[in-house]
Amino acid sequence: MTRKVTEECIGCGACVDSCPVTAIVLNDKAEIDPDTCIDCGACESECPVSAIVEA
Repeated sequence: MTRKVTEECIGCGACVDSCPVTAIVLNDKAEIDPDTCIDCGACESECPVSAIVEA
């Protein structure tokens, strides 16, 4: 199961830097590519506002 970004995202980019497979891009808010995501959870633990959850 991959992760998804909720509306709580503040666009800080902490998740982008933590992703080992570069599955996250930052536009106004983070977006996770479900085909690239390996479900490691690194982004979820780095998010300061808990905006990343299991999809």
